[in-house]
Amino acid sequence: MARRSEHSLEEIKEMVLKAAENIVIEEGYEALTVRKIALEIGYTVGSIYMVFANMADLGLHIKGRTLDDIAAHLEVVDDDPAEQCIEVLAKAYLRYASQNYNRWRMIFQQRLPEQAEIPDWYQAKIDQVFREMEAQFARLTPQCDEGQRKRAARALWGGIHGICELSLTGRMDLVGVHDVEESVVLLVRNFIRGWVAQAH
Repeated sequence: MARRSEHSLEEIKEMVLKAAENIVIEEGYEALTVRKIALEIGYTVGSIYMVFANMADLGLHIKGRTLDDIAAHLEVVDDDPAEQCIEVLAKAYLRYASQNYNRWRMIFQQRLPEQAEIPDWYQAKIDQVFREMEAQFARLTPQCDEGQRKRAARALWGGIHGICELSLTGRMDLVGVHDVEESVVLLVRNFIRGWVAQAH
């Protein structure tokens, strides 16, 4: 039975997010419902809609926390060569995705309603994930402008993500690839070689 509220709206919001994250982690995004969250925290469904506009809003906030977590895992030592740092970032992303599969997958499963704009706060979290990779491209090819480096970093990231997606959904074997990390490193090294040659 749902109990009378004994927490502030901010506290209820945090409780909802934690409960929702746990459901996603343990059962996947498909299992996430407002009713299940309400049962988990002991509040009514209406209480959840006091702190989140709808399920899309709740989902966006869960994804935002996951993006924060990914960004926190993408750290390198700038004393190392930029090429090596980029490899480290690629491997860290692959490791995060494999160790946090349900959270990671939700970012790409749950989409905004059609024609809805990405909120500025959420775009900032997306940009934060790419920031370290873009910083390494700035070290790698300082002669390129910011727009060029940004496009290159995100193009490479798209390739790395594609390998993650194929490997974690069991489809890498279909193309005869069995060593996922080796594939990521091969992609990174060849992309960097081509990018540097083009930049010069």
